[in-house]
Amino acid sequence: MHSTDLTRGHGLWSAGDWWPPIGWWPRPARDLTCAGAATSSASFVLPPRAESVHAARSYASGSLAGWGMGDLAGDLELVVSELATNALRHGLRLLPRDAARRALEPIRMSMIRRDSLVTCAFADPGAAPPVMRDPSPLEPGGMGLHIVESMSLRWGWNPLPPSGKVVWAVLKS
Repeated sequence: MHSTDLTRGHGLWSAGDWWPPIGWWPRPARDLTCAGAATSSASFVLPPRAESVHAARSYASGSLAGWGMGDLAGDLELVVSELATNALRHGLRLLPRDAARRALEPIRMSMIRRDSLVTCAFADPGAAPPVMRDPSPLEPGGMGLHIVESMSLRWGWNPLPPSGKVVWAVLKS
């Protein structure tokens, strides 16, 4: 799934400065919610380190608890783990000459609640779209986006011209 409406009406974003604009909701999931729905948001900056995945899960479950949506915590924590891992593993993959500069760029996680729906979005500096793979039975990984797809109502990604992307998933409480 892919959508390109993130920059309409705004200047150019990059993964280093993108936060969801007020009222943002992924275009391919707009039919899931109605205008005027109760809205809340929470954002978190993840340093480019492996322990950030645990921090993102904790932040997600804490945000859900604050919104009275603790029943969604298990599913959302799993989706957050997969999206954060992909952002760290693939969104920061760069040429060696850029590695030192990009090592300082964070990944931005945002959660947007509209009534019983929550969108979790990760912005990273990588330009390559997420790829759902079919790993071999003995391969130790590669199922992350399959997990995201099975746990969410919708998922997709948006490019952030001139650099980066946002990968998102919508879950229902």
